[in-house]
Amino acid sequence: MALEALTRRRTGASTPDPVTGAESPSAPARPPVRTIPLRTRLRRDRSLLLMVLPAVTLLVVFAYVPMLGNVIAWQQYSPYTGFLHSTYVGWVNFERVFTNPLFLNAVENTLVITAFQLVFFFPVPIVLALLLNSVLSPRVRTTIQSIVYLPHFFSWVLVVTIFQQIFGGAGLVNQTLRDHGLAGFDMMTNPDTFLVLLTMQSIWKDAGWGIIIFLAALSTVSPEHYEAAAVDGANRWRRMWHVTLPAMRPVIVLLLILRLGDSLTVGFEQLILQRDAVGTGVAEVIDTYVYYQGVVYTDWSFAAAAGLVKGVVSLLLVLGANKLAHVFGEAGVYKRA
Repeated sequence: MALEALTRRRTGASTPDPVTGAESPSAPARPPVRTIPLRTRLRRDRSLLLMVLPAVTLLVVFAYVPMLGNVIAWQQYSPYTGFLHSTYVGWVNFERVFTNPLFLNAVENTLVITAFQLVFFFPVPIVLALLLNSVLSPRVRTTIQSIVYLPHFFSWVLVVTIFQQIFGGAGLVNQTLRDHGLAGFDMMTNPDTFLVLLTMQSIWKDAGWGIIIFLAALSTVSPEHYEAAAVDGANRWRRMWHVTLPAMRPVIVLLLILRLGDSLTVGFEQLILQRDAVGTGVAEVIDTYVYYQGVVYTDWSFAAAAGLVKGVVSLLLVLGANKLAHVFGEAGVYKRA
């Protein structure tokens, strides 16, 4: 009986009603999916493919081809013999990575800096975007946004120099304190305040970039939602909680996932410029440690193994955070079809 019904369904024949026995028309068959040949698709999208070709070429040459050099992590590499003739040592370099106390100290400093900035830096662009969105005058909003966004174009050398002139031992703050008979302090060389210093520099330089992203998310909110909430009696705080923040939530989750994936990279230039001033005990992170081991001390294989471990852990963090976003109903970085 089941085989007969399946045959009728496939052939499009009518199916008898189980009660009356009368023939009833079966559901119409799905139209066949038409597959466009590859040559046709290439001809149709040739303009778009030509536009993206330079970017893909740069990505392959500078991102994927250098990944072949990770083979030196399993070798005793020497640039004089090349990776084709270097001695294979197996997992020795990875054992050195996980048993090296200096590398473990760099990992600890990296995680501490990331956690501190995740709490005290990540919410700052969100709060500033909410404040700017509440400004009614477009001219005032644009002026404030331009001023806050301007430091994003400064190099870290200039940022560190400006902070040195303000918070250094001979900086503006110390001179003002001494003029009033107070004891000064040198924040640029104090290991105890180094986390606060890094966070202040990051906020001043990059908060404006985050504001632009969150304001773009807020621009998609229809004014009718705010009007409907106001009609229902919601005050400004209620409208922000029930309308504004839900509109920003997908962007917040996306940036949080990317930040977690980038948690082992906390700013190479910013830290290497201040590493000697405060000491390696608090300023040595994974990137600076790998740089000194590989480039300065020429331990190429150890540096490659440490960098490979960092890349694998970062990938796992992105995948885990993205899976967690799917659990809470957000799209995340990608969503399985």
